Amino acid sequence: MIRTPSPGYSMLVRLEISNRPGMLGRVTSTIGKDGGSIGAVDIVGFGRETIIRDITINVADIPMGQKIVDELKQIRGIKILNVTDRTFMVHQGGKIELKNKIPLKTREDLSMAYTPGVARVCMTIYEDKERVHDLSIKKNTIAIVSDGTAVLGLGDIGPEAAMPVMEGKAMLFKEFGGVDAFPICLSTKDPEEIISAVKWIAPGFGGINLEDISAPRCFEIETRLRKELDIPVFHDDQHGTAVVIFAGLINALKVVGKRLEDIRVVVCGLGAAGISSIRFMLSAGVRQIIGCDRSGTLYRGRKENMNPMKEQLADETNPERIRGTLSKALTGADVFLGLSGACMLHSRDIKKMAKDAIVFAMANPTPEIMPEEAGRHARVVATGRSDYPNQINNVLCFPGLFRGVLDCHAREINHEMLLAAANAIARVVADDELREDYIIPSVLNRKVPEQVSHCVRAAAIRTKVARLEERYLSFYRI
Repeated sequence: MIRTPSPGYSMLVRLEISNRPGMLGRVTSTIGKDGGSIGAVDIVGFGRETIIRDITINVADIPMGQKIVDELKQIRGIKILNVTDRTFMVHQGGKIELKNKIPLKTREDLSMAYTPGVARVCMTIYEDKERVHDLSIKKNTIAIVSDGTAVLGLGDIGPEAAMPVMEGKAMLFKEFGGVDAFPICLSTKDPEEIISAVKWIAPGFGGINLEDISAPRCFEIETRLRKELDIPVFHDDQHGTAVVIFAGLINALKVVGKRLEDIRVVVCGLGAAGISSIRFMLSAGVRQIIGCDRSGTLYRGRKENMNPMKEQLADETNPERIRGTLSKALTGADVFLGLSGACMLHSRDIKKMAKDAIVFAMANPTPEIMPEEAGRHARVVATGRSDYPNQINNVLCFPGLFRGVLDCHAREINHEMLLAAANAIARVVADDELREDYIIPSVLNRKVPEQVSHCVRAAAIRTKVARLEERYLSFYRI
């Protein structure tokens, strides 16, 4: 398997190097030979006959990094003073904090922000609960709720270990949507307890983002909360993934000159993201979809490894009732969508697909097939990684989506709003800009959340789920 260095595995190595010609070259040659990618090289000090340098090195994984360190130790005239994992440095002490929006410097400030002035505001909300949207942080705050049972590709690692991901998510909400988000990690796997906990905390939030809750429990939790709360409930692993994938698919089909209603799609992975993506594509007009999991293709009447969600989906997909392996299902397929695990495919599987095949290999951090291998036979290749073109990342959806629903005080997030978000993302890439390696805008493109926000607000108003209509003020900010 091809291993590509990534900033996600970045280390800072401090070396004391003999001040002789060629020594730095020996260091860089060793790093390059072992697969590392050198970033910055900085001089941080001098000894009597040595130079102390900090070298930033990106590697593909921990074993590659360890090999580089071990081989640097063997070079005569070089001493390793320290090795620091730069990713752990970023997370040291947490990544987010709370700050006051107004100063508290005088007695006047205290009298208005707290007692006695705050009492009048409390009574205003007591007399009209809708005012809480204007007169508290509810206006711009959501809860990111997880039980830690389906974190990234790591699985059930628990609520404590899920915290760094939820903090990172809060950072993305703030940076790209101006939304204040707070991580709530619950120490329970019981759907009823999770539902109760979210209902208890809901008065303080303008929306709920469910995150990294395993299937099939996540479906019941989201469905119940959407019915029982009057604020938007959004499961990003389901709907955010489906929205961004569909946005990429819209543009990929333009590149290869195919139509939604004509394509055949194979989806590998029938968890929350896979099932939701299939449902989204069906509702948008895709007619031929085959789902696959570790038991092979999903078809009506299958008995092994089933649950109610899969049983329902089996009735709506695979009209030819194809049975067998993922490799068999890919024969003649136009699109492969991977939402499963690492290294599920080989280039020979992609070769069996239809001409101008589209491959979305979304498993993280290692996709179902590496882009270099898939690209031998597929025309368009996308992954969830930032170090390859066509990164399909949920950050293109959720900050702008919640910015839109908070601005209009939406009661829910419906299908029309999700479809509006997908089309808004796709349109950011103009038709004359589309090409095989540019079907989706960059996650750093600031036009994306603004366009998504605008289109989601319009859809909410159009479908009558917005409390505020044309009179609202946009609080979108970058």
